[in-house]
Amino acid sequence: MPTGDTEAAKPGARPLDAVAHFNLASALQNQGRLDEAILHFQQALALRPDLAEAHNNLGNIFTRLRRPQDAEASFAQALLIRPGYANAHNNLGLLLQGLGRAEEAAERFGRAVAIDPAFAAAQFNLANTLQGLKRFDEAEAAYRSAIATSPGFAAAFLNLGNLLAARGRLAEAEASYRSALEADPALAAAHNNLGGVLRRRGQAAAAEEHYRRALDLRPDYRDALNQLGDLLLSLGRLDEAEASYRCSIAVEPQAAGAHAGLAAVLNSLGRLEAAEQSYERAVALRPDFMAAHSSLLFLRQYMPAYTPAQRLADARRFGERASRMAAAGRFSSWTCEPAPQRLRVGLVSGDFHDHPVGFFLEGVLRALDPVRIELFAYPTVNVVSALTRRIRPFFAAWRPLTGLDDEAAAGLIRADGIHLLIDLSGHTASNRLPLFAWKPAPVQATWIGYFATTGVAEIDYVLTDGHLLPPQDEDQFTEKPWRLPGMGCLTPPSQTVEPNALPCRAGEAFTFGCFNNLRKVTDEVVALWSKILLAAPGSRLFLKAPQLGRPMVVEETLRRFAAHGVPADRLLLEGPSP
Repeated sequence: MPTGDTEAAKPGARPLDAVAHFNLASALQNQGRLDEAILHFQQALALRPDLAEAHNNLGNIFTRLRRPQDAEASFAQALLIRPGYANAHNNLGLLLQGLGRAEEAAERFGRAVAIDPAFAAAQFNLANTLQGLKRFDEAEAAYRSAIATSPGFAAAFLNLGNLLAARGRLAEAEASYRSALEADPALAAAHNNLGGVLRRRGQAAAAEEHYRRALDLRPDYRDALNQLGDLLLSLGRLDEAEASYRCSIAVEPQAAGAHAGLAAVLNSLGRLEAAEQSYERAVALRPDFMAAHSSLLFLRQYMPAYTPAQRLADARRFGERASRMAAAGRFSSWTCEPAPQRLRVGLVSGDFHDHPVGFFLEGVLRALDPVRIELFAYPTVNVVSALTRRIRPFFAAWRPLTGLDDEAAAGLIRADGIHLLIDLSGHTASNRLPLFAWKPAPVQATWIGYFATTGVAEIDYVLTDGHLLPPQDEDQFTEKPWRLPGMGCLTPPSQTVEPNALPCRAGEAFTFGCFNNLRKVTDEVVALWSKILLAAPGSRLFLKAPQLGRPMVVEETLRRFAAHGVPADRLLLEGPSP
């Protein structure tokens, strides 16, 4: 926020005409008549060259007119005349910040605050700049100083909340957003960002309420439309999610995030070709949108039109892009002990909770020898379940990567001295594959979470065996197979489940079953299953999937099987359990 002056300095004799020109120029500036204001400020300075306020206000006008050289010269002249001029330091800082000269900007804001410790706007600007420079502790202190100086400073509460949320301090972030709303109940960004924190804290209903309040205040608020879409998608309310993303795209057709969100909805609905188009659009709009690129690669695994060679080429393109993004800072030396007593192994995953990967992993963790292996966990999402609590004691350190970009996350992992870093996601949701391109550990591998190559050249190995990756398929991987016996994982359930007698032995129909995600049931799968059903007279197929809770999807599924001669009474279709 720039600060100007509407009165010339009082001390000292000055010609009346200089004051008159200054006051007229200030009035014209407030009216937006900037060219006229420049003329009168210049006339004031012709009569009174030492009028620092006129130089400062000229600097503000030149900044608005995008004349940065003239603006910088005007602020510099104001400070030459009056070195302790806090407003001019603050305004010069804003100009430098806009020019990308953040370190210089921070210095100017710091000078303004040193001159006037109660200058809340300068404290706020300093905090924003320090946050951009990733000097987070200093930024937090500056935000808190701005708030202490001006307790109703809603924007300072908002940005402090953003900083705290990015650092995973969700309860504090929530409190800061609520303070922002106390100061300004119509601050749509605070409602939206509070919704984001509440969602991360597992309070979906409250999150939805605040997203909708943000949209009541700003119906074209693209980020709120996207976040509401994300929430609705996670709740399985696919029609509403689709509508929210489409509204966002209508507001800004070039918004990559909305196209990716729409693609996720279409993918969940089994509309794979439409989903592919939306993911392609997202990546075209933002080539560094690696999460969308990953989702596109995963989607194409279900599309039989793609050959193994095409899928490998796609994965390589992903890896090459990740490598380019990390090229300037890729590590070539490491902090891990060269001859350790215990091998330090890091696991990167978004699935350290009630998820198949988590369940498979639990049994392996119980079998590892802690005398020989020291485990570090790097969760990529803040999701905690009973399984999370069970497995956490097996790790010597638990280092969430949420809120960290790839460079910062890679730096954290390298500083931990990891010998072997293992990806457990591949191209599935919440992966952090791009950080592996920074090579934070000397040996890197992928395992368990994905069935195909990552395409990331910096991942050295895929952990597998002769069954999960047959030798004839090795050429479909960029990673080198490292074969270990019995890599298929199983964690026995905690409760004993006694199987029932086979219903078909009691005269009931033989029932096949699949409880997998419906998008995996491609047309080719339907055709094959139909042949099996028709070859086994009287048999049935039981499908259970979240999508089957929607009548339209049920009708479409019945139609797909009917096209192969399978009547509806041969199918049992069930949606999600309560």
